[in-house]
Formats: sequence, structure tokens, C-alpha cells
Amino acid sequence: MRLTQIEKKAKSVGINNTWKYSRKELIRHIQRVEGNFPCFATAKNHCDQHACLWRPDCIRS
Repeated sequence: MRLTQIEKKAKSVGINNTWKYSRKELIRHIQRVEGNFPCFATAKNHCDQHACLWRPDCIRS
């Protein structure tokens, strides 16, 4: 997902000032705000969240 799409998603869940975060930090913050475990790019090759919006990018990170 492109950074502009990630920033749009962040703003839709109430996160402003997205410039303060790295790409990974922003995605993890979105995960926290949505009530999910902030695991983006931490569970390499062990992710069991097959329906996760971030999974395609996470696996490549």
C-alpha cells in the first residue's frame, strides 16, 4: 500500500499529524487504534492473520 493510502486510512480512524511517524510506526498505530495487536513487520514468516489488511505489505517488509 502506498504511503498516501496509509495516511488516508490513518486520518479515517482519527490519527492526525501522520508526518510524525515512520511507515511502520504509522501502520502499527492504526492497528492499535482499531483495537488490533500492533504487529506490522514483527512476525516474519509466522503470521497467522490471513485476513489482515496489512498482510501483503507486512510479508514484504
